[in-house]
Amino acid sequence: MQLSKHFTLEEMTKSMTATRKGIDNTPGSGEIKSLGDLCYEVLEPLRAHFDKPVTITSGYRSEALCEAIGSKKTSQHAKGQAVDLEIFGVPNIKVAYWLTNNVDFDQCILEFYKPDDGQAGWVHVSYHEADSNRKQILTFDGKKYSEGLPDMKWSGGKVVE
Repeated sequence: MQLSKHFTLEEMTKSMTATRKGIDNTPGSGEIKSLGDLCYEVLEPLRAHFDKPVTITSGYRSEALCEAIGSKKTSQHAKGQAVDLEIFGVPNIKVAYWLTNNVDFDQCILEFYKPDDGQAGWVHVSYHEADSNRKQILTFDGKKYSEGLPDMKWSGGKVVE
């Protein structure tokens, strides 16, 4: 099922853990609508800006899958409102900065960030619905969350990658 021009339901629900453990990871109609909103409001603009495929490393997670991986059943992933993503060849900090400055979002977390490795970790982004997003920006270094994003390194008016 195509959720938007570049994103499918299959890529939003794919999970090696669910496959291995025989967990049903099929979203309901409400979660599918939320995934579609996330695609249109956040993911499609992101893909258009960087003109590169966006790799979804974790999208929708059923409550059973959330429990199996040690996540909360109340996670925005279980509501179809959140994805973890990367763009090959683009530092995650650059993706996070672009998202927080250019789209409506509920939460954006630069996860497992390492200043010396732009490809380390991933970006978690969620979208609730228009006019109800918190615009919460966090960085998680593997041990603790901190408010905001780290400073990017600049040289000659451009981000140093």
